[in-house]
Amino acid sequence: MSRQQPPVPLTPMLNQPTQFSPSPPSTFWERISTWASEHKAVVYTVAGVAIVVTGAGVAYYLTDTKTTVIGRDDSKKSSKKRRKKDDEKKAKDPEKALPTDIKPQASAPETEEALPEVDENTVGNLSEQERKDYAAKLKAAGNGAYGTKQYDKAISLYGKAILCKPDPIFYSNRAACFNAKGEWEKVIEDTTAAISLDSEYVKALNRRANAYEHLEKYSEALLDFTASCIIDGFKTESSAQSVERLLKKVAEAKGKAILASKEKRLPSPTFITNYLQSFRARPPPAGLEPTSDIQEDTGKSQLQHGLRSMDKKSGDGYEEAAAAFDKALELGDLGQHEAFAYNMRGTFRYLRGENVDALSDLTKSIDLQPSLTQSYIKRASMHLELGDKDAAADDFDQAMKQNDNDPDIYYHRAQLHFILGEFADAAKDYQKSIDLDRDFIFSHIQLGVTQYKMGSIASSMATFRRCIKNFDKVPDVYNYYGELLLDQQKYEEAIQKFDTAVEMEKQSKPLGMNVLPLINKALALFQWKQDFSEAEKLCQKALIIDPECDIAVATMAQLLLQQGKVTEALKYFERAAELSRTEGEIVNALSYAEATRTQLEVQEKYPQLANRLQGMSGGFGAGM
Repeated sequence: MSRQQPPVPLTPMLNQPTQFSPSPPSTFWERISTWASEHKAVVYTVAGVAIVVTGAGVAYYLTDTKTTVIGRDDSKKSSKKRRKKDDEKKAKDPEKALPTDIKPQASAPETEEALPEVDENTVGNLSEQERKDYAAKLKAAGNGAYGTKQYDKAISLYGKAILCKPDPIFYSNRAACFNAKGEWEKVIEDTTAAISLDSEYVKALNRRANAYEHLEKYSEALLDFTASCIIDGFKTESSAQSVERLLKKVAEAKGKAILASKEKRLPSPTFITNYLQSFRARPPPAGLEPTSDIQEDTGKSQLQHGLRSMDKKSGDGYEEAAAAFDKALELGDLGQHEAFAYNMRGTFRYLRGENVDALSDLTKSIDLQPSLTQSYIKRASMHLELGDKDAAADDFDQAMKQNDNDPDIYYHRAQLHFILGEFADAAKDYQKSIDLDRDFIFSHIQLGVTQYKMGSIASSMATFRRCIKNFDKVPDVYNYYGELLLDQQKYEEAIQKFDTAVEMEKQSKPLGMNVLPLINKALALFQWKQDFSEAEKLCQKALIIDPECDIAVATMAQLLLQQGKVTEALKYFERAAELSRTEGEIVNALSYAEATRTQLEVQEKYPQLANRLQGMSGGFGAGM
């Protein structure tokens, strides 16, 4: 499994077979177990290659963080309206506005005159019982003042109560008053005092976390919210949501720094190969064939060299190809091949993450040769990844005007339909692609995945069986059919298919082997037999073959996390971030790295929570 992708359409993914619209796992810490599967799905969706998500709780989403879920803006608007209504209700009802541990009294509070007068000089003269009684009266009066928004008065009353009895609730209540006044440093001071008296005081942790967040101390806020969630077993939805929000903030800040200094480079050869094969194989343009005699050191010779290098399907080969396409346009004098040159340079620029330059190249290719429909398709997929589905649809329409019998157009437009949840339209376009060219394996695979997603398991299985019959020498068929079987928990059959795919890959592409079947087999062995040792060996083998394969890295991270090897897991999550190509991928990977780092910090700062945390993390890998 590899990572994100160039200008191509997005691909289908599946949920658990018994439930076609499953609810996502309820907490971030549960969802962390599904990251490798989700990440794999995202990557290959962009690559235009079929993916069956084994055990993941999401159906599909775009890779860019701005377009993660179709229709998300509408849900945000509705949730904002609900929050506004709730706030209006609270404003009308003071009791609802109170912090949950500041409870208004059933009887009338003490009158001002009846309240005990204490200060640092007189409190020492009181007996223990008097201090206790005075503290209760002062706290009750403080609650009453808070309820009527007399925050300064409440602060004074809680302060006197603290003199009588340094109770964590009194400190937390006073912190609530400072919170209402926006005095964040004082909130932190009082909640810290409360936590020092009761290290598992959830409300105080949440209040301090909120104050840290207002001061943009996101890592500190994340640690407190995480500790709070662990203490209450993730039962408080708002705290769990805060963890996710802060993870994203911390990851985004670090992600921007990484992007600013990150060298643009090509992704994993596994990824590039899967991307390139999402288009039907076609002979080189006339005059650029391997046998053509072209003068050295010309633009055309560089195009020819680039095409030869691509055929190696290796990391070095793809680097050579990218350099050759750059050189071809630099040398110029390309004649009728100029549009093709811009198409290929744009492709590799996109693979390197140079999105603006890639879009410019593809647009130039279209201007020079509108009949080159592949340029429209690649640009459409890039628009879709960037969240502009209308621009993507328009590019497909323009391509159709040029050649409505190009099967690649229908295949990639089907991806657009799939990612938008328009499964019937997707199936129709996949079938049209097949009708125009029955020899392209991925149209068949994608159709089978779409049928599976729609709940037509029998039809999907029949489609995959036909694939094996008609494409029995193609390893991808066995790999993706194995994923479908794994999704149905048919472990033994799935592993047999993965083994077949591995052997075929070894025979047909010894130097450029696709490592996906190895990683899928690792996941199958983990899910079936909890065989960590063999699963790790398979991932390590995949990384020897393809060191840049971020899905192998992500899977290793999760296997280690499942075994409680948190420090080792963190290194792999950080490596996954380094290998990511786009901001969305980097933020996604860093979110999990920060979650893992926070887990370590919680264990260090709150050792009493370590056992509880281990109990939770023991289930992390269950969804892998």
